[in-house]
Amino acid sequence: MASKKKPTLAVWKFASCDGCQLSLLDCEDELLAVADVVQIANFPEASRAVKRGPYDISLVEGSITTPHDAERIHKIRRMSKTLVVIGACATAGGIQALRNFTDVRRYVSAVYAHPEYIETLNKSTPIADHVFVDFELRGCPINKYHLIEVINAYLNGRKPNIPSYSVCMECKRKGNVCVMVATGVPCLGPVTQAGCGAICPSFNRGCYSCFGPKETPNTEALAGWLHALDQRPDEIVRAFRGFNAYAEPFRKQSEAYEK
Repeated sequence: MASKKKPTLAVWKFASCDGCQLSLLDCEDELLAVADVVQIANFPEASRAVKRGPYDISLVEGSITTPHDAERIHKIRRMSKTLVVIGACATAGGIQALRNFTDVRRYVSAVYAHPEYIETLNKSTPIADHVFVDFELRGCPINKYHLIEVINAYLNGRKPNIPSYSVCMECKRKGNVCVMVATGVPCLGPVTQAGCGAICPSFNRGCYSCFGPKETPNTEALAGWLHALDQRPDEIVRAFRGFNAYAEPFRKQSEAYEK
C-alpha cells in the first residue's frame, strides 16, 4: 500500500533578524515531531535542500522593505495553500518600521557611502499590507509552542488556539503584583497580547509589548494612566514605539501624543 504523501512546509525570510525562524529550530523534540508529519521543503536556516512548490503551508518572517520583496511576497502567496506570518516584523513592520515616522532618505544618505545603490521603499510594512494572510502569529520572537500549535491546527483543519487576551492575565495566573499599580512602573501589559508568560513583570519591569496589541486594546486609556504616572508626552510616544510601533493601535496613540 502506497504511503500517504506528507504536506509540504516552506519557511521564508524578508527583512528581519531571523529570530522567529530560530524559534522553530529551538523546538528540538517538537521539531522532530513536526518533521515526522510534514516534508520541510524550503527552509534555508535548516537545510540547503529545496523542493519546488506549491506548498501546503508557508511560514513567513520579516517585513516588506524593498520593491523586490514587494514582488516576491506575491509569488510566495500564489504558491502557498496556507500562509502564516510569524513575528513582529511580519505582523507589524517590526522595529525597522520606526523609519515610517520620518523620511528614510535622510538615514540612507547618512549611513551609506553610496546611497545611489540603495533601493528601498519609504516604509517597512507587514505582510498583510501586500497579500492575504491566513493567520498572524505575533511576538518578538514568537512563542515556539504557539508556532507548533498553529502548524498542528492547519494540518488538522482547525482554527489555531492562540490567546488573544492581555499579559495582565498571565500576571494574575503567576500571582504577580501589578508593577504599575504597586510601584508606578510604566507597563504596556494591559494592551499587549499574552504569549511571553509575563517575563518582564515577573522581574518587576514593565511590559515592552513584544507581542503587540491584544484584541481590542484600549491604548487611549493606558496612555492616560501613563500620563498620570508623570510620563512626559515624548516618553509615552517612545513607550508605544517599540517592536510593534506600526501596529495600528500603537501607531495612532503615539502619533496623538507626538502632536
